[in-house]
Amino acid sequence: MVPAVVVRMDALPLTVNGKLDRAALPAPESAVRVSSRGPRTAEEEVLAGLFAEVLGLERVGVDDGFFDLGGDSIIAIQLVARARRAGLVITPREVFQHQTVERLAAIARPVTDDDTVENEPPGTGTGVVPATPIMRWFQELTGPTDDYSQRMLLRVPPGLGTAPLTAAVRTLLDHHDMLRLRVDRSGPEAVFEVAEPGTVDAAALVRRVDVSGAADLRPVLAEEAAAARAGLDPEAGIMMRLVWFDAGPGRSGRLLLTVHHLAVDAVSWRILLLDLVTALTGGGALDPVGTSYRRWAQRLVAEAAEPARTAELPLWTDILATPDPVLGRRPLDPAVDAFGTAGHLTVDLPADVTGPLLTDVPAAFHARVNDVLLTALALALAEWRRERGGADDTAVLVDLEGHGREEIVPGVDLTRTVGWFTTIHPVRLDPGAVDPAEIRAGGPALGTALKKVKEQLREIPDNGIGYGLLRHLNPSTAERLAAHRAPQVAFNYLGRAPAPEASDWAPAGRDETDALGDAQNPRLGLVHAIEVNAHTRDLPGGPELSATWTWAGGLFDRHEIADLADRWRAALRGLVAHVVEGARHGPVGGLTPSDLPLVSMSQEEIDELAAELDAEDEAWGPQ
Repeated sequence: MVPAVVVRMDALPLTVNGKLDRAALPAPESAVRVSSRGPRTAEEEVLAGLFAEVLGLERVGVDDGFFDLGGDSIIAIQLVARARRAGLVITPREVFQHQTVERLAAIARPVTDDDTVENEPPGTGTGVVPATPIMRWFQELTGPTDDYSQRMLLRVPPGLGTAPLTAAVRTLLDHHDMLRLRVDRSGPEAVFEVAEPGTVDAAALVRRVDVSGAADLRPVLAEEAAAARAGLDPEAGIMMRLVWFDAGPGRSGRLLLTVHHLAVDAVSWRILLLDLVTALTGGGALDPVGTSYRRWAQRLVAEAAEPARTAELPLWTDILATPDPVLGRRPLDPAVDAFGTAGHLTVDLPADVTGPLLTDVPAAFHARVNDVLLTALALALAEWRRERGGADDTAVLVDLEGHGREEIVPGVDLTRTVGWFTTIHPVRLDPGAVDPAEIRAGGPALGTALKKVKEQLREIPDNGIGYGLLRHLNPSTAERLAAHRAPQVAFNYLGRAPAPEASDWAPAGRDETDALGDAQNPRLGLVHAIEVNAHTRDLPGGPELSATWTWAGGLFDRHEIADLADRWRAALRGLVAHVVEGARHGPVGGLTPSDLPLVSMSQEEIDELAAELDAEDEAWGPQ
């Protein structure tokens, strides 16, 4: 019952009849807001500080919701890890269940000796690693995969030094198992094995490049980035390469980290970069890793055979049966449609739209950022497909990526584990028929569409991790799921990231990262006809949503994808207008059935009850 926003007014506007004039009420500000109630207990003090730290806010009150302030599932993992370092145990699931500082502090418990997760004995993380679903997915890719990687370019202080950098890399290699992975392809199936600590030569992975006389770093960045990617060799156990661009004693240099995707994902980067800085600056010993990747992989194999997982098969076959007419000039062919033929388009949303998109809109509907972004994508894709002469069906089929660190087995802590955990699963999104004019105007139908998509996503157990288990690890279900064609469109929201800034250990600017060139081998086959990778940059003027659209060049022209991207942005703007402008005329948003797990109510019943309560409130008016 705590209001999300408090607006101070000298007097309430009244109608000629003396009742509240809702239309004359000022619209609440759409910037991130915090409550006025400060922490009262030690636990609240710690968590309020951590909320502010991971969300980039000056202050957080005890009534403020983590997701209402712009949090997401990836930042929730960071919150859990930092809380543990501060002496409090919470889980990512509890962050979703108890979203405010006050409620989360009430269930947090102090770290004890019993919180050594599963008491893994030393060496548990080394040895043969059973292939996880994403590893099986990786093996099905078409084309060369030795250099299938991710990379990060950082600003670093002058005089970083090859010796200290090598020592820090050695610390990372010995601390994080998957950086010592080796892939044996000599048999019918690849074998993944983690070598013992101390067996990888850190010095061989570090390269210094003198750029002290370079006026423009971009040409040398492109050359060295290509060489670093080509230097990866999973069969030889070379899973990472680092290039230090030494700009001399008076200028900040650059550090390029290139890591094979088998050893890293979006969450892993946040762990690795923090540990690298800690190791280089003498910040103390690295925080321990909870559950090893190898142990997690073993648990996934067992989970794939559980009856509760196999019972999900009808759900996934039903989703994959969604009509998905060919969007391009022909079906995707990975043997022809490779990364070298792909087009790329990056579109941004300004801070005045992104701010309420990440806070006001999810808060109004008790939703998550992904619910909002996917609602807009479903509306845009259905409209774009229809106007191109495709199906009139409002439902679209999308492959959705997730971080994969789900709490599906007890005693597992993956908040400090480095590796590739990504899940990919299909979703059917049906926002219903919405007139394009109403989408752009932010009309009432947008609220209905968001509620529908939110519930469709909530119907999927454990954020979709079961699909990969059944598709890749369960022989009795794998063949049935493999018989279906994969969705043509994929979406991935990578969460929030700090903006590039002129300080050491910050990410380099976009002009330099763009100069690194292609991120993948040009001969590697594409998996989807269209892929959307979105993230939020926390800039000085406020957060800005950025989305990169990648498509098969043989299937679409640039202007066709630009048209689709524009429709997506228009739908996002419409959702913001629906909430921010709609609040001037009465309540917007509301609950959906998944918000009321203790009662059985349809959306229609919830909306009717809300309307009755609102009408009753209006009838009483100010007395």
